[in-house]
Amino acid sequence: MAKKGTICELNNVQYIDIRMAMVKGLRTLEEIKADTNVCGECAGCKENLDWILSSVCGCKNVSLATVVNAVKNGANTVEKVAELTQAGTDCGRCTKLVENIIAIGR
Repeated sequence: MAKKGTICELNNVQYIDIRMAMVKGLRTLEEIKADTNVCGECAGCKENLDWILSSVCGCKNVSLATVVNAVKNGANTVEKVAELTQAGTDCGRCTKLVENIIAIGR
């Protein structure tokens, strides 16, 4: 799991900044770079960005692909996604991201 706090050491970009960009619907490294100013090259970026961008729920270790597949297979509420994937059943911090995935389907 990625560390919390500062991810991009060069530009002082926080974990929460990256997650909030994902909540807005940004999914690719290029989109995240443009929105948050992560460099993608420092040790923090290299160590954490791939994991952050491919995950939804760190508490239950649920991937973005797993949630997207659940939505594509009919899970159209946060509760249905939680039933199928366990995302959001622990602390609930990923709920906004799950809502965004449902809304845009990716």
